[in-house]
Amino acid sequence: MAAEKEKAPLPFRYTFMADPGHTGKGGGADSYNGMLDCFRKIIRNEGFSRLYRGITAPILMEAPKRATKFAANDKWGKFYREMFGQQTMTQSLSVLTGASAGATESFVVVPFELVKIRLQDKASAGKYNGMIDVVLKTVRNEGILAMYNGLESTLWRHILWNAGYFGCIFQVRQLLPKADTKGGQTFNDIIAGTVGGTVGTILNTPMDVVKSRIQNSVKVPGQTPKYNWAWPALATVAKEEGFAALYKGFIPKVLRLGPGGGILLVVYTGVMDFFRKMRDGQA
Repeated sequence: MAAEKEKAPLPFRYTFMADPGHTGKGGGADSYNGMLDCFRKIIRNEGFSRLYRGITAPILMEAPKRATKFAANDKWGKFYREMFGQQTMTQSLSVLTGASAGATESFVVVPFELVKIRLQDKASAGKYNGMIDVVLKTVRNEGILAMYNGLESTLWRHILWNAGYFGCIFQVRQLLPKADTKGGQTFNDIIAGTVGGTVGTILNTPMDVVKSRIQNSVKVPGQTPKYNWAWPALATVAKEEGFAALYKGFIPKVLRLGPGGGILLVVYTGVMDFFRKMRDGQA
């Protein structure tokens, strides 16, 4: 959770840059021409603390999200190996297992993501007084199911990221020299996880862009939101703003999730090794 707090300005800048109203060439206070320009203008116009608005939701989400990711990956791995009669994991099974883990993880993530997006969006800054206020007003005005607005796009986002992440980890580990020491294993995990995190980010950023827009759209009875379902929203953004708009905010996101994927794998491997030693009476 401490790591999530340290990374907070990066996802915040990503959310701002992915919003259609915050990017462009106008050079105004609400227009950002890249990550550094976004960082500079937010601090100048709104203060440093604005970079951490909405941080509570991702901090609370982090532990259950990561636990679900790896627990689901292990369970789905066993399920698919039995289904296809495989004794060990293969490249295709790693991709399938990762995609299934991502889908499972999505159900934990969606409400937290919705709160974060609505708190961080500048247009909604005066509407909410914190995380609990977002939940109460969303449920009161839109119904309890509104907390799962954007579920479909979140499913696609996590399916794509986790398929790329776990699929790349398997492949990179196969390509790297076998480690004979603990330090060598840690190095291999950092490389494999970083490559996986980077590839996953390349694959899922377009879905992340449309997810943010879908979750920031307040549902009004009798009206169809402009951004409603993931794939049509993807086509709308590409048609109206160009293909590059689907990768708005990519740099801050990959700077967070690329190396973060390596750290995540190292921490998970270390924790699991510790628990295995405890189980075997070696700790």
